[in-house]
Amino acid sequence: MKLFIRVGVVLAMMPLGALAIEPGPLAKNQQDTENWLQLQISGKAQSPVRQVVTPAERERSLQRWLDSYNHPIPEYYKQDEGGRAKQE
Repeated sequence: MKLFIRVGVVLAMMPLGALAIEPGPLAKNQQDTENWLQLQISGKAQSPVRQVVTPAERERSLQRWLDSYNHPIPEYYKQDEGGRAKQE
């Protein structure tokens, strides 16, 4: 019985280890992403010229989105198809 209590206490305390991790991004790429997101939220880099979309542009965009549903989703993707990711 004591073993079950000890195991229960250990399992209950395991999530507390996550509190020891310091907040904030660790990698440079993650920090860059955080900076871009904060820049978007703050609006400090917004253009003084308001961008408007014409009704024709909206219609073409909607039609392009609707046309994307005409292509079937394959059950499996082939490994050789698609783009390549640049490894840094």
